[in-house]
Amino acid sequence: MATPIPDEVGMLYDALIDSASVTMGKNLHFGYWESPDSDLSFDEATDLLTDLLTERLHVGPDSRLLDVGCGVGTPGVRIARLSGAEVTGISVSKEQVERANALARSQTSACRAEFHQANAMELPFPDASFDAVVALESMIHMPDRGQVLREIRRVLRPGGRLALTDFHERTPLPPAHRAVVDVMLKDLMSTMVQVDDYPRLLRTAGFQFTEMRDISEETLRRTFQTLTERAAEMPTEVLDKLDWKSDPKDMIDVAGFGYLLVVAERPRADDRS
Repeated sequence: MATPIPDEVGMLYDALIDSASVTMGKNLHFGYWESPDSDLSFDEATDLLTDLLTERLHVGPDSRLLDVGCGVGTPGVRIARLSGAEVTGISVSKEQVERANALARSQTSACRAEFHQANAMELPFPDASFDAVVALESMIHMPDRGQVLREIRRVLRPGGRLALTDFHERTPLPPAHRAVVDVMLKDLMSTMVQVDDYPRLLRTAGFQFTEMRDISEETLRRTFQTLTERAAEMPTEVLDKLDWKSDPKDMIDVAGFGYLLVVAERPRADDRS
């Protein structure tokens, strides 16, 4: 898998901003359904995934939260509105940041959220300046997950929490399925980890491991089914512009492809800069 290049990822999302909203909805990330027979809509399920991560961060009105890979701001604004926390979001996409700030401005003054164009590999914030960090599907685009985790630990206060989601290979992929996954990852300028990578990555970056949960069953099938339905309704000229080789319907039954939820904490006794 090719290493993502941040500037190119930003340009990808600049170009995708309208079509992605049609297919992925307001949150631009996968949905979470607690059971196969859940009647949640896709947008409700994506909100639920945001909430699932937020509740693990223990944030409130006195908290400062960093949203790494903020998309068009929907998750960050939701967190700010429901928790009262002060939210700062970043994205490498100029267009996403503009729309995220427009969304934040449309809220009441009680919603404290702002968004900046920045690279997670070099976070433009002082040491120990946030109480929590959320990274919803943004790690998939990072050229060096370890470097990003080190930067996140740096800007977290001791005792601060990180909650993220990522793609992982949950079981060995047979050649036919690997080819399908590789095409999708190339189109998305993303990579995936192995199932046992995160404990090592977190320890090396200076984190205390808290939770690692495979939520593939709750997220993948219905998300790819929704994307398949919505892609079928996309105008031909939009699909031609994307020039993607992957088809979401091909991912519906790829059992070895997984979706991971990870929670970690900067140790409270950690005073390293």
